Amino acid sequence: MRQIYLDHNASTPIDPAVAAIMRPLLESAYGNPSSGHWAGAPAKAALERARSQVAALLGCTAEEIVFTSGGSEANNLALKGLFFRRRDRPAHIVTSRIEHPAILMPCRFLERLGAAVTYVPVDGTGRVDPDDIRKVIRGDTVLISIMHANNEVGTIQPIGEIANIAHAHGIPLHTDAAQSAGKIPTNVDVLGVDLLSVAGHKLYGPKGIGALYIRRGTVMEPLIHGAGHELGRRAGTESALLAAGLGEACEIAQPGLGMEPTRRLRDLLWERLRVALGERVSLNGHVQERLPNTLNVSFAEQVGAEILARMPEVAASTGSACHAGRTELSPVLEAMGIAPEVGTGAIRFSLGRGTTEEEIEQVADRLSRLLA
Repeated sequence: MRQIYLDHNASTPIDPAVAAIMRPLLESAYGNPSSGHWAGAPAKAALERARSQVAALLGCTAEEIVFTSGGSEANNLALKGLFFRRRDRPAHIVTSRIEHPAILMPCRFLERLGAAVTYVPVDGTGRVDPDDIRKVIRGDTVLISIMHANNEVGTIQPIGEIANIAHAHGIPLHTDAAQSAGKIPTNVDVLGVDLLSVAGHKLYGPKGIGALYIRRGTVMEPLIHGAGHELGRRAGTESALLAAGLGEACEIAQPGLGMEPTRRLRDLLWERLRVALGERVSLNGHVQERLPNTLNVSFAEQVGAEILARMPEVAASTGSACHAGRTELSPVLEAMGIAPEVGTGAIRFSLGRGTTEEEIEQVADRLSRLLA
């Protein structure tokens, strides 16, 4: 059995068209984009073209895009930027229990600095109830941050409803769209968000580059201080090379939103497993409101990591952690109320553009024989 890559939620391969855009910039765009002379002009042009491409995917203006080193920095900028802007007053943040560590860890850090953080629960499918957010809003709430789609189970959150609640109280809304950008529509006006994070390597761009959409009029403290790059919102000489890769990836992604071929293959894998294993396999996440490429399933009375170890040619992932001979349940599945004997057998298969039906059939057949 040849190697099969089903871990696209962790990282995607660079699209050949993205690599083609980046390659000449290694030699032709070596100048500083902020320079006013001929050497900086190509880098500046590539940088601003990329900014417009990212903005086009998100449905905003180019001036509302800030390039970062990735999704984690974009999330940190959103959270810390608003907190430090009003450090002299009490600050309350609302988020969920199933956020990516790039949200949860900054929140823990801000709690040590005096912020109050409320972590709202999710239901058994991984969805936040907007009413739970409405109930915890306080007079000092400065930000609501709810991810657009969960990285483990793929569940898509009701961001539009949450935005209506946030704006009715005059509170900005941030969403981590690292997993959703390029897979499902992420128009910031349709979603109603004020801040949105993107990670390049999640949508066939390079690692080390991301972006934060900041709605016009949103005032934030920079996370990185220095010269006035990115309109004073993020110091540091920008990488035209990486930005161009992200921009091209965003432009390529637009025609493929919806990912129907990928959705069909995802559902094929689930159907093959369900037929072969019956009640010994169960779906984690929302049945309909889920990323079209993501299938998280639990194999009852099994350990996901042990299953993958028996089929090393398949690249997939588990959310559980193994320490000293014991397996800890994924915090996401734990928050969803999944029983440990079920959740520790979870595996996430995340498909990509290059995934084929033959690969899906091979993986389904291999799992069925291993667990029969």
